[in-house]
Amino acid sequence: MNLYDQHVLPYLIDFACGLPMVQAQRRQLVPQAQGRVLEIGMGTGRNLPFYDRSRVTRLVGVDPAMQMHRLAQKRSQEAGIAVELMGLSAQQLPTADASFDTVVCTYTLCSIPDAAQALREMRRVLVPGGNLLFCEHGRAPDADVRRWQERLQPFWGPLAGGCQLGRDIPALLQDAGFAAQTQSAYLAGPRPMTFHYWGQTQAA
Repeated sequence: MNLYDQHVLPYLIDFACGLPMVQAQRRQLVPQAQGRVLEIGMGTGRNLPFYDRSRVTRLVGVDPAMQMHRLAQKRSQEAGIAVELMGLSAQQLPTADASFDTVVCTYTLCSIPDAAQALREMRRVLVPGGNLLFCEHGRAPDADVRRWQERLQPFWGPLAGGCQLGRDIPALLQDAGFAAQTQSAYLAGPRPMTFHYWGQTQAA
């Protein structure tokens, strides 16, 4: 791992993931989590202040970027919610089938190398009737914005930890066996980076 990825990228990602419009998305989504909760791509722990502690019985966070975990542990203490951190990818979760009531996935599918496999794993570990809560940026509906996503991607990806600007989030969900009922809109900011999909879904 180079110096940029180790010492600069965690703080850039933390800043971007803490912008007001992003925090507003977290605020409306994360409190819905209940029971045994698995958070995919916990990163620096930006979701932690928004969990309803009275509804969560266990919280497990996975993220392969170990350099992010220190910030997540600090936010865990500040929020007063215990979290079990695992330094691994969502593409192969070391947990039993049907072992979580809720999976939370925010601003993560863009940077997982095999997002389709990660979603299949999320479905596997959810109990029947369990919920996937998600919020992701992705493929814009406007052709001119999509062209900019494609132009920017070769430069954006290396700077943003492998983030993909144009992933088709509804298609990925549907292919993994989730009912792809999503809300979507542009948030404030540059359009190639700010078309968002969010919602709550169960296995189809």
